[in-house]
Amino acid sequence: MHSYLRAIGFSKVDSRMELNKIVGMVMDHPTISNITKKEKKAVLTEISRDFSERMGITLRGEYDEKGFFHLEHYFPHFKGQVISTKEEVIINKRVDTDAYTGMCDDIRLGVSLIFYLQNVIDYINLKKEKGNHSIIAPITLSGLSTSGKILFGINKDEKQKESKTLEAKKRNKLITEARNGDQEAMDSLTIDDIDLLATVSRRAKQEDIYSIVDTSFIPYGSESDNYSIVGTIVDVKLVQNELTKEYIYDLLIESNDLTYDVCINKIDLLGEPQVGRRFKGNVWMQGFINFSE
Repeated sequence: MHSYLRAIGFSKVDSRMELNKIVGMVMDHPTISNITKKEKKAVLTEISRDFSERMGITLRGEYDEKGFFHLEHYFPHFKGQVISTKEEVIINKRVDTDAYTGMCDDIRLGVSLIFYLQNVIDYINLKKEKGNHSIIAPITLSGLSTSGKILFGINKDEKQKESKTLEAKKRNKLITEARNGDQEAMDSLTIDDIDLLATVSRRAKQEDIYSIVDTSFIPYGSESDNYSIVGTIVDVKLVQNELTKEYIYDLLIESNDLTYDVCINKIDLLGEPQVGRRFKGNVWMQGFINFSE
């Protein structure tokens, strides 16, 4: 079983027979289907069905020349609702399946952002038309989580918010200059990091770490598209899986100035999510690239 099925309300699916029934529902009554031709008359196909608002299951496989569908793999999907970033993105095929990951460098994060590509067919069609190259396009990110907790937010007045915004702009400017080879910017960033480490080490002796660290976005585990995050909740929705009747939280999160959606089963979330509070958890990051823009 896919470990993130429970994130979209399938926490009790624990056998191949139950999974096959759901796969049959997706094939019989899809919300959307996308196809593209491959070599030797095979047709690569994505079949998706939503079981609640913007979340469901996608099948990916091939139809052969006789019309038989061969399932390559499936995955739970969750579609974001806001554009998270617009950067140059490089797309790579995974070794084991017809799955792809996207990678881009967003200076707000400080690390390379890697995500599981949702709309593979769109990418393959674009690749046929324009060849294999990097792309600059809007990316809508979304995360699926199987374990999380709610933290209190950090109260800030307008002066503190304005100061934080100015500091972020200054740091992003220095990072851009450092990438272009500016040695003075590199030195300045190094000094800032040393000062920050000293400040955090001093405050951590008397304060809880989450009263010091407002938000974070850190690679997690052995999978390249998994992250450990702390983010401020901007919006909260409680939706229901129409098949299992399980409830799922749809959270709009802001962390490191990056905005994206996270879904988590209500039974897997410790605490009551509210706007202004923070979400802490591990997420599997997915992304939808708008290749038409």
